[in-house]
Amino acid sequence: MSAGGQSLRWLIDKWFVLATGNTYRLTRSPWAESSSCRYVCFEVTRTGDALKIFFFRHEDRSWSVFPPAPKRPSRTLD
Repeated sequence: MSAGGQSLRWLIDKWFVLATGNTYRLTRSPWAESSSCRYVCFEVTRTGDALKIFFFRHEDRSWSVFPPAPKRPSRTLD
């Protein structure tokens, strides 16, 4: 992970106040190993209300709530 990147645990702590009595669920993308865009969904249920946030994995191994920029074609000069 880069020096400026965040771990998934740090981001979950930042976005959610983990309290007792709440229900938590973390799910991976079904194609996480075969896709270039890896993400997880963290869901918390509080008194019947559900809140979901998707976290995306970037090439530098950091996590963010924003998806990575798509890879663009490049041309090299030989």
